[in-house]
Amino acid sequence: MPKVLRFGKGLLIFALLALLLACEREQPTDTTIGAQGNTPATNATIFANAKVRKELNLGDQTDFEDARRGLIAVPTALEVAGPGDSIVWDMPSYDFIQGEAPDTVNPSLWRQATLNNNHGLYEVTEGVYQLRGFDLSNMSIIEGQTGWIIVDPLTSKETAAAAIAFAREHLGNKPVSAIIFTHSHIDHFGGVASVLGAEDNTEIFAPAGFMDEATSENVIVGSTMSRRSMYMYGSQLEHSAKGHIGSGLGKGPAFGSPGIAAPTHIIDTTGESTIIDGVEFIFQNAAGSEAPAELTFYLPELKAFCGAEVVSRNMHNLYTLRGAKVRDARKWSHYINEAIELFPDTEVYFGSHHWPLWGNETIIDFLKKQRDMYRYIHDQTLRLAASGHTPREIADLLEMPEALRTSFSNRGYYGTLKHNAKAVYQMYFGWYDGNPANLDPLPPRMSAERYVEMMGGSDAIMKQARTDFAEGEYRWVAELLNHLVFAEPDNKAAKALLAQTYDQMAYMAESGPWRDVYLTGALELRQGAPAAGLDLSNAIDLIEETPVDQFFELMAVMLNGPKADGETFVLNITFTDLEENYVLELENAVLHQHKGSPSPNADASIYITHALFVQMLTGGAGASDILFSDDISIEGSKLGLVKFFALLDTPEASFNIVTP
Repeated sequence: MPKVLRFGKGLLIFALLALLLACEREQPTDTTIGAQGNTPATNATIFANAKVRKELNLGDQTDFEDARRGLIAVPTALEVAGPGDSIVWDMPSYDFIQGEAPDTVNPSLWRQATLNNNHGLYEVTEGVYQLRGFDLSNMSIIEGQTGWIIVDPLTSKETAAAAIAFAREHLGNKPVSAIIFTHSHIDHFGGVASVLGAEDNTEIFAPAGFMDEATSENVIVGSTMSRRSMYMYGSQLEHSAKGHIGSGLGKGPAFGSPGIAAPTHIIDTTGESTIIDGVEFIFQNAAGSEAPAELTFYLPELKAFCGAEVVSRNMHNLYTLRGAKVRDARKWSHYINEAIELFPDTEVYFGSHHWPLWGNETIIDFLKKQRDMYRYIHDQTLRLAASGHTPREIADLLEMPEALRTSFSNRGYYGTLKHNAKAVYQMYFGWYDGNPANLDPLPPRMSAERYVEMMGGSDAIMKQARTDFAEGEYRWVAELLNHLVFAEPDNKAAKALLAQTYDQMAYMAESGPWRDVYLTGALELRQGAPAAGLDLSNAIDLIEETPVDQFFELMAVMLNGPKADGETFVLNITFTDLEENYVLELENAVLHQHKGSPSPNADASIYITHALFVQMLTGGAGASDILFSDDISIEGSKLGLVKFFALLDTPEASFNIVTP
């Protein structure tokens, strides 16, 4: 029985939080090593970053003027405390981002990080305000007749509380009359508890499918996605010119206490006029674009278009590096084109991230370039695939046309052209590139051992790797040394040189997530994998709203098939406070579940309250708490129950990635 009680802790971690990142000049070479061991930029890296400065007009001040426009006030020190006095948001830690880019940061990414450092309360247009830099996303405020209509109340209750308190300090203490969730990612609804009105009658608008998508995205792969998210968002990295500087989409996620509230109004139709607290809205249902459930809206009286996250001031992800289902580039492009046709008179654009735009001509140009960016990636990937090119070849061949690639809003600060092209290929053709050699390759460690042997052993490989590193051939050195590290995971020299290689690849990366991935890989080569993942107990408000059957689906993928071979078991689980029963049936090494009447043939039955079940999942209740609780009772074979739960593997929250 104790085994049952301990399984839930840490299973979802970040997945539910992810439901869950100047002109040319001479720079002195930095010879210091970062606190986490990062090495200085090499001459090859400095040369590559200097080339970026030549290619882009980094001195263009238009974005900087737009990012500062309408500023009302800036917090003196935007640092937000969370559970246990932990810091869940720390804007001062990014104060080092100023002036021209150091050698250790791609100058284009540095420009984006500098822009994302702008934070405070802004007036977008008459009656529309934004709080930026209080979280990864923006909180928007629209003045209604009786109060504020809040759009996207951030990730956590802590950051949302700080944001709305700052707004009330400068705009007056107005009530919240309505809330709009633009889509089902947690940084757009998680802080809702801090902005809900005092009464229970606050109207909440959300796109069709919101609750299911917001609570279920990646639940069954939660531990895997949480581990990968640590790479994508650089959660272990120091904030410095040799570490994390931002995610491109914003600074990074706030790891506070997220919650959720059920919508009172569902948007499932495009083009219909809706009055919210005296303000006319025209919604666009954009399901399956950047999120499975997403909407945009237009305010006709103000000629203002909220593009949610369907458009943003960077290239977004068709495939996100934390791991998620591939997004449809063609459909995404269609929604942007539809918005252009629906709202041709737009004079103001604001979104869920970044800063606004003003002027019809400027906005339409922005929308068209975002539209054509996704469509170009889609169409040209398929054109090259039709000529027999594989995903890796397409990623290296594809280049944006000049009008698209020179637009800063289309640069790969978050998503990238390379991994998005692979995403299009994956969506249509899957993982197999058609080459028989890739149909059943050896697993990485086995193949690595063979490569090392054939290349003459570790000494020969290290000699060649050092030569190629000196030539700046970092992509090749990473591939070469990855084989050696997988064949000889205790080879300190190989790991050290591979870490230095990842440092340089990070310093050249224009994408915030790519930079964080490389730097986290380097950190773990030096220090090893983290001891633990993130604490799930802070997300209890969100977990309480997650449908119970999704956790049983999670149990199904935890089942160890080989151990369960030949075993059978029937388990009734009754939630006494919900008056709901679920039957779990183990057969043929597969766990099935259905909701309904208890099975009379059950080997065991558990009677538990939903609240205790949630505490069990989050680790909030230990074995003794459960065993002596009046909220649980067990009938039937307790020995069989222990044996059944012994068949479930506990997911690893900190499995190895850069070593076998």
